[in-house]
Amino acid sequence: MDSKIKRLTILAMLGSMVLVAAVIVVFNYERFVSTGSTAKQEQTTETEGALEEDGMVKGADLSAFLQDETFFDHEKNTYEKAMEDGTQTESDTDVTLLATSVEKDIRIKVVDAEGKTVEGYPFVLSVGDLGNYQDTDEDGMIYISGVRPGEYEITLADAGEYTCTSPSLDVRVKAMVSYMPIEDISYLIRSESEVDASIEDTESDEVDGDDSQYTALLDTDSQDKPIELGIDVSKWNGGIDWDVVKAEGVDYAIIRCGYRGSSSGWLIEDPYFWQNLQNAKKAGVKVGIYFFTQATTMVEAVEEASMVVTLLGGETLDYPVFIDTEGAGGNGRADGLDADTRTMVCESFCRTIENAGYQAGVYASCNWYRNNLHAEDLDAYKIWLAEYRQTPQYEGRYDMWQYTSSGSVAGIEGRVDLNVSYIQSYAN
Repeated sequence: MDSKIKRLTILAMLGSMVLVAAVIVVFNYERFVSTGSTAKQEQTTETEGALEEDGMVKGADLSAFLQDETFFDHEKNTYEKAMEDGTQTESDTDVTLLATSVEKDIRIKVVDAEGKTVEGYPFVLSVGDLGNYQDTDEDGMIYISGVRPGEYEITLADAGEYTCTSPSLDVRVKAMVSYMPIEDISYLIRSESEVDASIEDTESDEVDGDDSQYTALLDTDSQDKPIELGIDVSKWNGGIDWDVVKAEGVDYAIIRCGYRGSSSGWLIEDPYFWQNLQNAKKAGVKVGIYFFTQATTMVEAVEEASMVVTLLGGETLDYPVFIDTEGAGGNGRADGLDADTRTMVCESFCRTIENAGYQAGVYASCNWYRNNLHAEDLDAYKIWLAEYRQTPQYEGRYDMWQYTSSGSVAGIEGRVDLNVSYIQSYAN
Protein backbone atom coordinates (compact mmCIF):
# COMPACT_ATOMS: atom_id res chain seq x y z
CA MET A 1 0.00 0.00 0.00
CA ASP A 2 2.74 2.38 0.85
CA SER A 3 4.31 1.94 -2.63
CA LYS A 4 0.98 2.49 -4.33
CA ILE A 5 0.34 5.68 -2.37
CA LYS A 6 3.82 6.90 -3.25
CA ARG A 7 3.25 6.38 -7.00
CA LEU A 8 -0.08 8.19 -6.88
CA THR A 9 1.52 11.09 -5.08
CA ILE A 10 4.24 11.43 -7.78
CA LEU A 11 1.66 11.35 -10.60
CA ALA A 12 -0.39 14.02 -8.84
CA MET A 13 2.64 16.28 -8.60
CA LEU A 14 3.50 15.79 -12.30
CA GLY A 15 -0.07 16.58 -13.27
CA SER A 16 0.04 19.76 -11.19
CA MET A 17 3.27 20.84 -12.94
CA VAL A 18 1.75 20.25 -16.43
CA LEU A 19 -1.32 22.22 -15.41
CA VAL A 20 0.79 25.13 -14.18
CA ALA A 21 2.80 25.13 -17.44
CA ALA A 22 -0.39 25.15 -19.50
CA VAL A 23 -1.73 28.09 -17.55
CA ILE A 24 1.53 30.01 -18.12
CA VAL A 25 1.40 29.37 -21.89
CA VAL A 26 -2.23 30.45 -22.15
CA PHE A 27 -1.66 33.68 -20.25
CA ASN A 28 1.53 34.60 -22.23
CA TYR A 29 0.52 33.47 -25.77
CA GLU A 30 -0.84 36.83 -26.89
CA ARG A 31 2.26 38.62 -25.69
CA PHE A 32 4.53 36.06 -27.41
CA VAL A 33 2.79 36.43 -30.77
CA SER A 34 2.73 40.22 -30.54
CA THR A 35 6.47 40.35 -29.79
CA GLY A 36 7.38 38.05 -32.68
CA SER A 37 5.20 40.01 -35.09
CA THR A 38 6.80 43.25 -34.07
CA ALA A 39 10.29 41.83 -34.59
CA LYS A 40 9.38 40.56 -38.05
CA GLN A 41 7.85 43.91 -38.95
CA GLU A 42 11.00 45.69 -37.80
CA GLN A 43 13.10 43.37 -40.00
CA THR A 44 10.87 43.95 -43.05
CA THR A 45 10.89 47.69 -42.55
CA GLU A 46 14.67 47.65 -42.38
CA THR A 47 14.89 45.72 -45.68
CA GLU A 48 12.44 48.00 -47.47
CA GLY A 49 14.34 51.00 -46.24
CA ALA A 50 17.53 49.63 -47.82
CA LEU A 51 15.69 48.93 -51.07
CA GLU A 52 14.23 52.40 -51.20
CA GLU A 53 17.59 53.96 -50.49
CA ASP A 54 19.60 52.69 -53.48
CA GLY A 55 17.36 50.36 -55.43
CA MET A 56 19.37 47.28 -54.43
CA VAL A 57 18.12 44.31 -52.41
CA LYS A 58 20.15 43.61 -49.26
CA GLY A 59 19.95 40.98 -46.52
CA ALA A 60 18.55 37.46 -46.57
CA ASP A 61 15.04 38.19 -47.88
CA LEU A 62 15.06 35.90 -50.93
CA SER A 63 11.71 37.19 -52.15
CA ALA A 64 12.79 40.82 -52.21
CA PHE A 65 13.45 40.67 -55.99
CA LEU A 66 9.66 40.75 -56.41
CA GLN A 67 9.75 44.36 -55.30
CA ASP A 68 12.08 45.27 -58.23
CA GLU A 69 9.79 46.36 -61.10
CA THR A 70 12.59 46.04 -63.64
CA PHE A 71 13.41 42.42 -62.80
CA PHE A 72 10.96 40.85 -65.26
CA ASP A 73 10.37 43.88 -67.52
CA HIS A 74 13.02 44.07 -70.25
CA GLU A 75 11.85 47.52 -71.29
CA LYS A 76 12.58 48.89 -67.83
CA ASN A 77 16.14 47.59 -67.62
CA THR A 78 17.93 50.78 -66.69
CA TYR A 79 21.35 49.67 -67.92
CA GLU A 80 20.16 48.82 -71.41
CA LYS A 81 18.10 52.00 -71.61
CA ALA A 82 21.18 53.98 -70.66
CA MET A 83 23.18 52.28 -73.39
CA GLU A 84 20.48 53.11 -75.92
CA ASP A 85 20.03 56.75 -75.02
CA GLY A 86 23.75 57.39 -74.58
CA THR A 87 23.74 58.17 -70.87
CA GLN A 88 25.68 55.07 -69.88
CA THR A 89 29.28 56.16 -69.30
CA GLU A 90 30.89 52.92 -68.26
CA SER A 91 32.02 52.04 -71.82
CA ASP A 92 32.00 55.50 -73.38
CA THR A 93 35.79 55.56 -73.24
CA ASP A 94 36.37 52.21 -74.96
CA VAL A 95 38.09 52.55 -78.34
CA THR A 96 39.37 50.17 -81.01
CA LEU A 97 42.11 50.51 -83.61
CA LEU A 98 41.54 49.78 -87.31
CA ALA A 99 44.31 49.76 -89.91
CA THR A 100 44.76 49.11 -93.63
CA SER A 101 47.63 49.16 -96.11
CA VAL A 102 47.44 49.43 -99.89
CA GLU A 103 51.01 50.21 -100.94
CA LYS A 104 53.87 51.14 -98.60
CA ASP A 105 51.48 52.95 -96.31
CA ILE A 106 49.42 52.55 -93.15
CA ARG A 107 46.08 54.19 -92.48
CA ILE A 108 44.98 53.95 -88.84
CA LYS A 109 41.63 54.93 -87.39
CA VAL A 110 40.45 55.12 -83.77
CA VAL A 111 36.78 54.17 -83.43
CA ASP A 112 34.30 53.80 -80.58
CA ALA A 113 32.01 50.88 -79.79
CA GLU A 114 29.65 51.92 -82.60
CA GLY A 115 32.43 52.11 -85.18
CA LYS A 116 32.39 55.91 -85.29
CA THR A 117 35.62 57.89 -85.48
CA VAL A 118 36.72 59.27 -82.13
CA GLU A 119 37.54 62.93 -82.62
CA GLY A 120 38.74 65.66 -80.30
CA TYR A 121 41.81 64.02 -78.73
CA PRO A 122 45.43 63.97 -80.01
CA PHE A 123 45.96 60.22 -79.79
CA VAL A 124 49.56 59.00 -79.93
CA LEU A 125 50.15 55.67 -81.63
CA SER A 126 53.27 53.55 -81.49
CA VAL A 127 53.94 51.84 -84.84
CA GLY A 128 56.51 49.06 -84.62
CA ASP A 129 60.05 50.35 -84.93
CA LEU A 130 58.87 53.45 -86.79
CA GLY A 131 58.22 55.30 -83.54
CA ASN A 132 55.28 57.34 -82.31
CA TYR A 133 52.77 59.26 -84.41
CA GLN A 134 50.36 61.86 -83.04
CA ASP A 135 46.91 62.68 -84.38
CA THR A 136 47.64 66.40 -84.40
CA ASP A 137 44.41 67.45 -86.11
CA GLU A 138 42.40 65.27 -83.70
CA ASP A 139 40.26 63.71 -86.42
CA GLY A 140 40.77 60.15 -85.17
CA MET A 141 42.92 59.15 -88.15
CA ILE A 142 46.62 58.89 -88.87
CA TYR A 143 48.08 58.23 -92.32
CA ILE A 144 51.70 57.17 -92.70
CA SER A 145 53.25 56.99 -96.17
CA GLY A 146 56.61 55.73 -97.38
CA VAL A 147 56.58 52.73 -95.05
CA ARG A 148 58.85 49.83 -95.92
CA PRO A 149 57.00 46.53 -96.48
CA GLY A 150 56.65 44.20 -93.51
CA GLU A 151 54.67 43.46 -90.36
CA TYR A 152 54.02 46.23 -87.83
CA GLU A 153 52.47 46.19 -84.36
CA ILE A 154 50.33 49.21 -83.53
CA THR A 155 49.51 50.26 -79.97
CA LEU A 156 47.99 53.32 -78.33
CA ALA A 157 50.86 55.07 -76.58
CA ASP A 158 48.72 57.95 -75.31
CA ALA A 159 44.97 57.53 -75.17
CA GLY A 160 44.18 60.01 -72.42
CA GLU A 161 40.96 58.97 -70.70
CA TYR A 162 40.26 56.34 -73.36
CA THR A 163 40.87 52.61 -73.02
CA CYS A 164 41.78 50.43 -75.99
CA THR A 165 39.74 47.21 -76.06
CA SER A 166 42.68 45.25 -77.49
CA PRO A 167 46.31 45.69 -76.45
CA SER A 168 47.69 45.85 -80.00
CA LEU A 169 46.92 45.53 -83.71
CA ASP A 170 49.09 43.93 -86.38
CA VAL A 171 49.13 45.19 -89.96
CA ARG A 172 51.07 43.99 -92.99
CA VAL A 173 52.39 46.75 -95.23
CA LYS A 174 52.30 45.80 -98.91
CA ALA A 175 55.14 46.51 -101.30
CA MET A 176 52.90 47.11 -104.31
CA VAL A 177 49.28 47.90 -105.06
CA SER A 178 47.49 44.58 -105.46
CA TYR A 179 44.33 46.08 -107.00
CA MET A 180 42.16 44.03 -104.69
CA PRO A 181 39.18 45.55 -102.85
CA ILE A 182 39.95 46.59 -99.28
CA GLU A 183 37.66 44.49 -97.09
CA ASP A 184 37.39 46.91 -94.18
CA ILE A 185 36.94 50.11 -96.22
CA SER A 186 33.60 50.89 -94.54
CA TYR A 187 35.27 52.94 -91.81
CA LEU A 188 36.40 55.44 -94.48
CA ILE A 189 32.88 55.90 -95.86
CA ARG A 190 30.79 58.88 -94.76
CA SER A 191 27.15 59.78 -95.24
CA GLU A 192 26.25 63.26 -96.46
CA SER A 193 24.87 64.09 -93.02
CA GLU A 194 28.43 63.88 -91.68
CA VAL A 195 29.99 66.33 -94.16
CA ASP A 196 29.36 69.70 -95.78
CA ALA A 197 28.10 68.52 -99.16
CA SER A 198 28.13 72.06 -100.56
CA ILE A 199 31.93 72.04 -100.61
CA GLU A 200 32.46 68.31 -101.10
CA ASP A 201 30.09 67.42 -103.96
CA THR A 202 31.28 69.83 -106.64
CA GLU A 203 31.53 67.86 -109.88
CA SER A 204 30.94 70.25 -112.79
CA ASP A 205 29.93 69.84 -116.41
CA GLU A 206 32.82 70.72 -118.70
CA VAL A 207 31.54 69.00 -121.81
CA ASP A 208 32.17 70.09 -125.39
CA GLY A 209 29.21 71.27 -127.44
CA ASP A 210 25.77 72.72 -126.81
CA ASP A 211 23.41 70.41 -124.98
CA SER A 212 20.38 72.67 -125.12
CA GLN A 213 19.22 71.39 -128.51
CA TYR A 214 19.04 67.71 -127.50
CA THR A 215 16.43 67.08 -124.85
CA ALA A 216 14.65 63.89 -125.87
CA LEU A 217 15.52 60.23 -126.08
CA LEU A 218 16.90 59.36 -129.51
CA ASP A 219 14.87 57.44 -132.04
CA THR A 220 16.37 53.97 -132.09
CA ASP A 221 15.00 53.29 -135.58
CA SER A 222 17.09 56.11 -137.01
CA GLN A 223 20.38 54.63 -135.82
CA ASP A 224 22.61 52.61 -138.12
CA LYS A 225 23.47 50.08 -135.40
CA PRO A 226 21.71 48.60 -132.37
CA ILE A 227 21.62 50.89 -129.36
CA GLU A 228 20.07 51.05 -125.93
CA LEU A 229 18.74 54.29 -124.48
CA GLY A 230 19.81 55.26 -121.00
CA ILE A 231 20.08 57.89 -118.31
CA ASP A 232 22.55 58.56 -115.52
CA VAL A 233 21.24 59.80 -112.18
CA SER A 234 22.32 60.91 -108.73
CA LYS A 235 20.91 62.79 -105.76
CA TRP A 236 20.59 65.85 -107.99
CA ASN A 237 17.65 64.17 -109.75
CA GLY A 238 15.72 63.67 -106.51
CA GLY A 239 13.05 61.01 -106.18
CA ILE A 240 12.37 59.07 -109.38
CA ASP A 241 9.28 57.16 -110.50
CA TRP A 242 11.10 54.27 -112.10
CA ASP A 243 7.99 52.56 -113.46
CA VAL A 244 7.17 55.69 -115.46
CA VAL A 245 10.80 56.00 -116.58
CA LYS A 246 10.72 52.43 -117.86
CA ALA A 247 7.45 53.08 -119.69
CA GLU A 248 9.07 56.07 -121.40
CA GLY A 249 11.48 53.74 -123.17
CA VAL A 250 14.55 53.97 -120.94
CA ASP A 251 16.52 50.72 -121.21
CA TYR A 252 19.22 51.33 -118.60
CA ALA A 253 20.43 53.71 -115.91
CA ILE A 254 23.95 54.39 -114.67
CA ILE A 255 23.49 55.27 -111.00
CA ARG A 256 25.94 57.23 -108.90
CA CYS A 257 26.83 55.33 -105.74
CA GLY A 258 29.06 58.01 -104.29
CA TYR A 259 31.94 60.43 -104.63
CA ARG A 260 35.17 61.48 -102.97
CA GLY A 261 34.93 64.86 -101.30
CA SER A 262 36.51 67.60 -103.40
CA SER A 263 37.87 69.27 -100.28
CA SER A 264 38.30 66.70 -97.50
CA GLY A 265 38.87 63.59 -99.58
CA TRP A 266 36.27 61.62 -97.61
CA LEU A 267 34.49 58.77 -99.36
CA ILE A 268 30.82 59.80 -99.36
CA GLU A 269 27.78 57.75 -100.30
CA ASP A 270 25.15 59.28 -102.56
CA PRO A 271 22.01 59.49 -100.38
CA TYR A 272 19.79 58.26 -103.26
CA PHE A 273 22.05 55.41 -104.36
CA TRP A 274 20.38 52.43 -102.74
CA GLN A 275 16.78 53.43 -103.45
CA ASN A 276 17.66 54.22 -107.08
CA LEU A 277 19.39 50.87 -107.51
CA GLN A 278 16.61 48.82 -105.97
CA ASN A 279 13.70 50.67 -107.55
CA ALA A 280 15.26 50.71 -111.01
CA LYS A 281 15.75 46.96 -110.83
CA LYS A 282 12.17 46.41 -109.69
CA ALA A 283 10.92 48.44 -112.66
CA GLY A 284 12.94 46.33 -115.10
CA VAL A 285 15.51 49.02 -115.90
CA LYS A 286 19.02 47.66 -116.43
CA VAL A 287 21.60 49.18 -114.09
CA GLY A 288 25.24 50.18 -113.95
CA ILE A 289 27.21 52.30 -111.47
CA TYR A 290 29.43 55.37 -111.55
CA PHE A 291 31.67 56.96 -108.94
CA PHE A 292 32.90 60.57 -109.08
CA THR A 293 36.61 60.44 -108.37
CA GLN A 294 38.84 62.93 -106.66
CA ALA A 295 41.63 60.42 -106.11
CA THR A 296 45.14 61.79 -106.47
CA THR A 297 47.03 58.50 -106.14
CA MET A 298 46.64 54.86 -107.13
CA VAL A 299 46.08 54.03 -103.48
CA GLU A 300 43.11 56.38 -103.30
CA ALA A 301 41.74 54.92 -106.53
CA VAL A 302 41.78 51.46 -104.94
CA GLU A 303 39.95 52.93 -101.95
CA GLU A 304 37.27 54.38 -104.21
CA ALA A 305 36.78 51.10 -106.05
CA SER A 306 36.65 49.29 -102.71
CA MET A 307 33.87 51.61 -101.57
CA VAL A 308 31.85 50.78 -104.68
CA VAL A 309 32.27 47.04 -104.11
CA THR A 310 31.33 47.39 -100.44
CA LEU A 311 28.19 49.42 -101.18
CA LEU A 312 27.09 46.98 -103.87
CA GLY A 313 27.34 44.12 -101.41
CA GLY A 314 27.22 41.50 -104.15
CA GLU A 315 24.39 43.10 -106.16
CA THR A 316 24.36 42.04 -109.80
CA LEU A 317 24.74 44.64 -112.54
CA ASP A 318 23.82 44.79 -116.21
CA TYR A 319 26.25 47.57 -117.13
CA PRO A 320 29.81 48.38 -116.00
CA VAL A 321 31.07 50.30 -112.99
CA PHE A 322 32.50 53.58 -114.31
CA ILE A 323 35.00 55.95 -112.77
CA ASP A 324 33.79 59.49 -113.48
CA THR A 325 36.81 61.74 -114.04
CA GLU A 326 36.02 65.40 -114.61
CA GLY A 327 36.59 68.78 -113.02
CA ALA A 328 35.37 69.90 -109.62
CA GLY A 329 34.98 73.60 -110.27
CA GLY A 330 38.71 74.28 -110.50
CA ASN A 331 39.33 73.89 -106.77
CA GLY A 332 38.99 70.14 -106.43
CA ARG A 333 41.85 68.20 -104.89
CA ALA A 334 42.33 66.27 -108.16
CA ASP A 335 41.75 69.10 -110.63
CA GLY A 336 45.46 69.73 -111.12
CA LEU A 337 46.56 66.16 -111.88
CA ASP A 338 48.70 65.58 -114.94
CA ALA A 339 47.60 63.10 -117.62
CA ASP A 340 50.01 60.39 -116.43
CA THR A 341 48.71 60.40 -112.86
CA ARG A 342 45.07 60.72 -113.87
CA THR A 343 45.39 57.76 -116.22
CA MET A 344 47.04 55.64 -113.52
CA VAL A 345 44.19 56.55 -111.15
CA CYS A 346 41.62 55.35 -113.69
CA GLU A 347 43.56 52.15 -114.37
CA SER A 348 43.89 51.38 -110.66
CA PHE A 349 40.17 51.88 -110.13
CA CYS A 350 39.21 49.72 -113.10
CA ARG A 351 41.59 46.89 -112.24
CA THR A 352 40.24 46.74 -108.70
CA ILE A 353 36.65 46.70 -109.97
CA GLU A 354 37.46 43.88 -112.39
CA ASN A 355 39.16 41.87 -109.65
CA ALA A 356 35.89 42.12 -107.73
CA GLY A 357 34.06 40.48 -110.63
CA TYR A 358 32.47 43.52 -112.27
CA GLN A 359 33.04 45.08 -115.68
CA ALA A 360 34.84 48.44 -115.51
CA GLY A 361 34.81 51.63 -117.55
CA VAL A 362 35.88 55.28 -117.67
CA TYR A 363 33.65 58.36 -118.09
CA ALA A 364 35.15 61.61 -119.40
CA SER A 365 34.49 64.41 -121.86
CA CYS A 366 36.00 64.59 -125.32
CA ASN A 367 38.38 67.31 -124.12
CA TRP A 368 39.54 65.25 -121.17
CA TYR A 369 40.15 62.14 -123.27
CA ARG A 370 42.24 64.28 -125.61
CA ASN A 371 44.18 66.37 -123.10
CA ASN A 372 43.92 65.04 -119.53
CA LEU A 373 44.11 61.28 -120.10
CA HIS A 374 46.09 58.81 -122.15
CA ALA A 375 43.08 57.19 -123.76
CA GLU A 376 45.19 54.54 -125.49
CA ASP A 377 46.16 53.15 -122.06
CA LEU A 378 42.48 52.69 -121.17
CA ASP A 379 41.57 50.60 -124.19
CA ALA A 380 40.97 47.51 -122.03
CA TYR A 381 37.96 49.18 -120.41
CA LYS A 382 34.59 50.45 -121.59
CA ILE A 383 34.73 54.08 -122.70
CA TRP A 384 31.84 56.39 -121.85
CA LEU A 385 32.12 59.63 -123.83
CA ALA A 386 30.43 62.92 -122.91
CA GLU A 387 30.09 65.19 -125.94
CA TYR A 388 27.02 67.33 -126.60
CA ARG A 389 26.74 67.35 -130.38
CA GLN A 390 24.54 65.68 -132.95
CA THR A 391 27.54 63.60 -133.95
CA PRO A 392 30.60 63.23 -131.67
CA GLN A 393 33.89 64.59 -133.00
CA TYR A 394 35.98 62.39 -130.73
CA GLU A 395 38.31 60.27 -132.85
CA GLY A 396 38.82 57.41 -130.43
CA ARG A 397 36.69 54.39 -129.61
CA TYR A 398 33.72 54.81 -127.31
CA ASP A 399 31.09 52.36 -126.11
CA MET A 400 28.58 54.77 -124.60
CA TRP A 401 27.77 58.35 -125.48
CA GLN A 402 26.25 60.98 -123.21
CA TYR A 403 24.76 63.46 -125.66
CA THR A 404 23.00 65.92 -123.33
CA SER A 405 22.59 66.97 -119.72
CA SER A 406 19.35 68.78 -120.49
CA GLY A 407 17.18 65.77 -121.19
CA SER A 408 13.57 65.40 -120.20
CA VAL A 409 12.05 62.07 -119.18
CA ALA A 410 8.66 61.51 -117.56
CA GLY A 411 9.06 60.26 -114.00
CA ILE A 412 12.01 62.58 -113.32
CA GLU A 413 11.61 66.22 -112.31
CA GLY A 414 13.97 68.64 -114.00
CA ARG A 415 16.83 67.88 -116.34
CA VAL A 416 18.52 64.53 -116.69
CA ASP A 417 21.55 63.24 -118.60
CA LEU A 418 20.68 61.16 -121.67
CA ASN A 419 22.88 58.45 -123.15
CA VAL A 420 23.07 55.82 -125.84
CA SER A 421 24.93 52.54 -125.49
CA TYR A 422 26.51 50.56 -128.29
CA ILE A 423 27.44 47.65 -126.06
CA GLN A 424 25.28 44.75 -125.10
CA SER A 425 24.56 44.66 -121.40
CA TYR A 426 26.15 41.88 -119.42
CA ALA A 427 25.11 39.84 -116.41
CA ASN A 428 27.64 39.92 -113.58
